[in-house]
Amino acid sequence: MTTTARPRMRLLLPAAVAALAVSATTAAASTSSSAPAAHSVTSPGHRAAAKNPKAMLDAWLRLWNGDYTQASGIISPDFTVHAALLGGGDGSSIRGAGGLVAWIAQTRAAFPDLRFSLQIDPLVAGHRASVRWTATGTYAGGFPGAKAQPGTVVTFTGTDTLRIQNGKFVEYWLNSDTLQLLTLLRAL
Repeated sequence: MTTTARPRMRLLLPAAVAALAVSATTAAASTSSSAPAAHSVTSPGHRAAAKNPKAMLDAWLRLWNGDYTQASGIISPDFTVHAALLGGGDGSSIRGAGGLVAWIAQTRAAFPDLRFSLQIDPLVAGHRASVRWTATGTYAGGFPGAKAQPGTVVTFTGTDTLRIQNGKFVEYWLNSDTLQLLTLLRAL
């Protein structure tokens, strides 16, 4: 029996949303996302989080929920991203806390109220940690090819896998359901 496989697009949410900016998770935490900080701040609380993987993951989700002050306390200067970007890149150009904050800010530009929440408890094994999340936000408009109206609420899921070294995240692998997001944005 022969079957014909249909080509499938493999896209990742932040990469898809980052293309918008380039070309045009305590999840459920009650962190408000006011204007992004121009620079990161390290406090004693951030240093304590860097010694506890679960606290680091808590700070990681708060970071994605718009609290950019978390970045310097949990992100290594050598931090790298592994993600398939829409423009064909692999994410390796996103480096350190500053690069990550800029990428998150690009993502949040299209969905200013974007909120990440955990689907299940984080997994921590040795120097690796993983979180499964759901993100919900309101589309603000401007995504290339999207036919959805601004104000459209989108919900999509993903998994972040992170490697920890010397009390900070040094590598990040992203897998998100961008197909679901692009379908909701009517961009397919």
